[in-house]
Amino acid sequence: MSTTSHDRAHGALLGLALGDALGMPTQSLSRTSIRERYNRINGLVDAAPDQPIAPSMPAGSITDDTEQAIILAHLLIEGGGHVDPLALANALLDWERSMIRRGSLDLLGPSTRLALRNLQDGIPPDETGSTGTTNGAAMRIAPVGIAYRPGAALEDAVVESGRVTHNTGLGIAGASAVATAVSSGIEGLSPHEAVDRAISAARRGAARGHWVAGASIAERTAAFRDSIRSLADDAFDAFLYDVVGSSVQSQESVVCALLIADHDASDPWRALTRAASLGGDTDTIAAMTGAILGACHGTAAFPANATQKVESISGLSLHPITDQLLTLRDEVDHLD
Repeated sequence: MSTTSHDRAHGALLGLALGDALGMPTQSLSRTSIRERYNRINGLVDAAPDQPIAPSMPAGSITDDTEQAIILAHLLIEGGGHVDPLALANALLDWERSMIRRGSLDLLGPSTRLALRNLQDGIPPDETGSTGTTNGAAMRIAPVGIAYRPGAALEDAVVESGRVTHNTGLGIAGASAVATAVSSGIEGLSPHEAVDRAISAARRGAARGHWVAGASIAERTAAFRDSIRSLADDAFDAFLYDVVGSSVQSQESVVCALLIADHDASDPWRALTRAASLGGDTDTIAAMTGAILGACHGTAAFPANATQKVESISGLSLHPITDQLLTLRDEVDHLD
């Protein structure tokens, strides 16, 4: 199907929100628990009263993944493509305070919380994110992929946007991979080509920021990619959960998202329901997968009734944000 760059960019944000909402009721649950409760997530469902992070949230509700991506999008737009680290820090703190007022348990992740505490204690922004290896930067990075074409300027923008919270090789590698995959999809590349580009970007990103011990996102993705091609669905799911891992750590969750996007390249809905059924950090894995495949396929990749429900329940208006991010993409020459 022929799509426009606007439709693909809008698809990236829609895919992010839809994946987030699909994974909302299963986040932080084990694969066994998800099977006992739901067998498999095949659509938008309510969260159970004992859901550890989103108790009793209605079907179609988004979580921090989408909300923080929108925060980042607005800061990019206001900054002409740049993100002031103090502005991001203040916006994230304001967001968490609003969550607390609403009685939500969906608060800042461990890397972000520690970084912002360090910032409040007077530690310089270049140092506050020196231990941030989780997926907080990667989960909210899709707007950077929309605002920048693939290349060095995009990767610099990834570093800038995550500097205050995830200024490590692992954090930057994960965010660079997702942003590059999204940007490549908007350029018209296929999911397989987008993942190729993402692996290369992750290799470059790993050399930036503070070094923290951890397996390479690029090399894990490349090695596992060849291992999974012949796996049947159940075996693939088990491999992701048991071997790749589905925790908040970037070298697990980002690798999961890239592998699912590659494996289910022609069936984005299948990809998102797989991620939401996986166990672990399901909402974030599904959100990153949705952003990548939405960018590659456009809005038609996802059932219209599902995306309309997510937009309605969560009060999302993504077209204006898409327009403004694409204006940034067109106004500045972001190519190397």
